[in-house]
Amino acid sequence: MSLEQDDIQLFRREIRGARKLKQDTYVDPRIVVPRIKTTAAKQKQQNNKLAQQQDISFYFSDQYEPLLEQDSKVRYLRAGEDSHLLKQLRRGDFAPELFLDLHGLTREQAKAELAALLHACEKENVFCASIMTGYGTFALKQQIPRWLVQHPKVRALHQAPKAWGGDAAFLILFETVT
Repeated sequence: MSLEQDDIQLFRREIRGARKLKQDTYVDPRIVVPRIKTTAAKQKQQNNKLAQQQDISFYFSDQYEPLLEQDSKVRYLRAGEDSHLLKQLRRGDFAPELFLDLHGLTREQAKAELAALLHACEKENVFCASIMTGYGTFALKQQIPRWLVQHPKVRALHQAPKAWGGDAAFLILFETVT
């Protein structure tokens, strides 16, 4: 099969001005070359992380005073939820999938950790989580429910049963995507 003279001239006319590529590098496909992030990519990642933290911490106002029942057990049920959920939480019917221990943290550190837990619940589609506040000065134990009720995806919270920390912990139910 030979090319006609017209085809050869047409080809040469079309590639006029093209430069020949120099192939002098061989990359072994068995060797994985790590990608180096550029400073722009690093900056974008940091900006995304900062924006995400700001979005999450938006829900936590220190001035908000919810109407929580003042009996011996702290509990909350979002409007429109089945009241049976509180009973199930109290009995320990839900096993927490994530645990957060706030022992020894300052108020601001606890707020950041709580925001991270709620973000993880949303990202990983976690239904139930446990938050350990400890006894200490009761500062976190009083503040944690005030923060949690502000988040729109927290369905319910209740003082944990003995099996999950008792008076020193809370169980929360989180809205998941089905």
